[in-house]
This record gives sequence, structure tokens and C-alpha cells, in this order.
Amino acid sequence: MTRPVLIAPSILSADFGKLADEIRAVDAAGADWIHCDVMDGHFVPNITFGAPIIKAVRGASKKIFDVHLMIAPADPYLADFAAAGADIITVHAEAGPHLDRSLQAIRALGKKAGVSLNPSTPENVIEYCLDRIDLILLMSVNPGFGGQSFIPSALEKIRRVKAMVGARPIDIEVDGGVTPETAPEVVKAGANVLVAGSAVFKGGSEKSYAANIAAIRNATKSV
Repeated sequence: MTRPVLIAPSILSADFGKLADEIRAVDAAGADWIHCDVMDGHFVPNITFGAPIIKAVRGASKKIFDVHLMIAPADPYLADFAAAGADIITVHAEAGPHLDRSLQAIRALGKKAGVSLNPSTPENVIEYCLDRIDLILLMSVNPGFGGQSFIPSALEKIRRVKAMVGARPIDIEVDGGVTPETAPEVVKAGANVLVAGSAVFKGGSEKSYAANIAAIRNATKSV
């Protein structure tokens, strides 16, 4: 069964000075999920926000909060992000030695478990954890900053992951350089959740966000 295409705007590209308002606006503009990029300045070369900020803005939307932890180690903070209101918690396969344990811990907290792979990480690292995974997030840029260009080799990786997943009920998400131009190729390759930051938040208003989300969504309809 084909999974629906979902748009998950990344609040990394929002105006942090009015973050709750930005989330309300992008929710009203048609976002399916709210993607939260957590960075620690250690695993990736940038620092964004932690669990207290997610807790503070959780009331701004009833949509799925898709929390992507670009932090190492991640395990000591899983309970904090669960308590803050995350619905999906995604850890990087590269961020710790015990991926299976991390995924078990997320599910034990009552949350959906995701695993993310950097562009240079082979997909076979998740082969033996597939039955503990609800979401696979493939980075199509090197993590750390918004506004980067899509890495074309990600398309073949998406295809391989799609084949590996088979009939399992796992969402395949892509993060990095998603635009109306790249979105059709990403969906054609097998992804169904599209993270978009600058491509959604450009324009600075709910009206522009709605137009930007619609442009990405409409671009995938011919696939």
C-alpha cells in the first residue's frame, strides 16, 4: 500500500524570535508534521535548541512533532524529549554504538522510533533493526545547517532503502535541499515524508508558507 506524501516543515528555518507563531502559521498553511532539528554543536557544527524549547512551543500545534536528534550521545536525553511532547524521536545511527538499544528505549517511552543516516553512511547499518523502526530519515545534505543543496546520490540510496523496507509500515523521510524541483524525484525514488526548511519558510507569512507547501505538494502529484 502506498503511503501518503507528507510535508514536514523544518522550524530550523523559522524566525526563532516568534517561534510559536511561526509554528501556528505553518500549521495553518498546510503542514502535515512539524520537524524539529535538535543540534548540539558536537555531533554537528551548529547549536539549535533542546527539549525545553520544544515543550514551550508544543501547544502551538496539534500536528505530529517529528524530532530529529543530531546529538551525541542521544540516549540520556530521550526521556526529556518524550516528556516535552515529541511524537517521533529520531536518532542518528552514527551517534552511538547501540542503535537497537536506543530504538527500544524510544518505543518504551511510548513514542515512534526513527533512525537517521548521514549521506556517507551505508543503509545496511539498519538492516538488523528494521522491525524496531517506524521511520527512516535519509539526509540528502550533510547535517548542521539549513539551505544546502540536495546531494543527487541520495536518490539511489532512497531506492535501496525502499527495497530493504519492503512491505513494513515504515515511513521514509528525506531531509536536505527539498524543493518543488527535487521533491518529485525524491518521491519517485520511494520517500513519502519531505522535510523542507528554507523552501517553506521563505516569504515570512502564512500566505507565502501556504503557497510554498502547495508548490512542493503539487510537484509530487504527477509521480
